[in-house]
Amino acid sequence: MTALGAVHHDRAMATSTGGDPHLERAYSLRGPADARALYDEWAPTYDADLAGETQGYVAPAVTADAVVAAAGAGGEILDAGCGTGLVGVALRERGATTVDGIDLSTGMLERARATGAYRDLREADLTTALALPDDSYDVVVCVGTLTHAHVGPSVLAEFTRVVRPGGYLVATVLDDVWESGGYRAEVDRLAAADVFEAVSIEIAPYRSAQQVDCRLLVLRVR
Repeated sequence: MTALGAVHHDRAMATSTGGDPHLERAYSLRGPADARALYDEWAPTYDADLAGETQGYVAPAVTADAVVAAAGAGGEILDAGCGTGLVGVALRERGATTVDGIDLSTGMLERARATGAYRDLREADLTTALALPDDSYDVVVCVGTLTHAHVGPSVLAEFTRVVRPGGYLVATVLDDVWESGGYRAEVDRLAAADVFEAVSIEIAPYRSAQQVDCRLLVLRVR
């Protein structure tokens, strides 16, 4: 769930960080190099910082449930922006056996590798084209990356490119930026172009202890 690019918002952020200094830095990143430095530094304590009572980071589990409900657990899954592997672990707990992960931060990837939840892990910058062929996966899942100062809405088209027809893109978009960050407009554009069908777009808990929500997208690729 790592930052992989920059989408800047000059307005004051309404999302509560609970005073976490790493989150405050994460919501004001200035590009991939800044993101890599932050997440490499944060990797050793990331899970404890977010999963504890102060933050209640439930998005990985909520999204893993949505993946399995939509697509089952038997396909090939790409965890884009996998961070320390929280989503991969949640998917494994629900029966998934073939999950690959990509992330900008090598520090985060080391943590993800230690979980044993992934078939393959590679460094990648989601602000550029993915080094993957078309129709590579049954599901792309992305949690925690479509947020303040991270990856912009244009990545949705790239995600769908690597999903096989009939497969799914399941992603969280922080509720604060759903409209202002252009994500809703891009989802509407791609749906109108028949790139995917929006199976569901629901408000879901993200960091429950701070009462921060997200839009949970379940999109079926044409």
